[in-house]
Amino acid sequence: MTIMKAAVQKIAEQVKALPESELDEFLSWLAEYQIGRPDKWDKEIERDSQKGGALNPILKRVREDIASGRTRPLDEVLDNP
Repeated sequence: MTIMKAAVQKIAEQVKALPESELDEFLSWLAEYQIGRPDKWDKEIERDSQKGGALNPILKRVREDIASGRTRPLDEVLDNP
């Protein structure tokens, strides 16, 4: 079982005590809140995509492949297994 900090434990207890209608409202709010926050993965991708980032060699090759015509539109690939 995960050990929660006191503040998180208190919030968890309060959430458990909510009436069903308020729980639904809270969970909807929480989902919207989470969607609006970039997570660690998003931040890493953004950082790695910047000039000098870890994805630069891959992005360079992709751009070269597109420019030289070595790619096909995704819908062609998906329609022709």
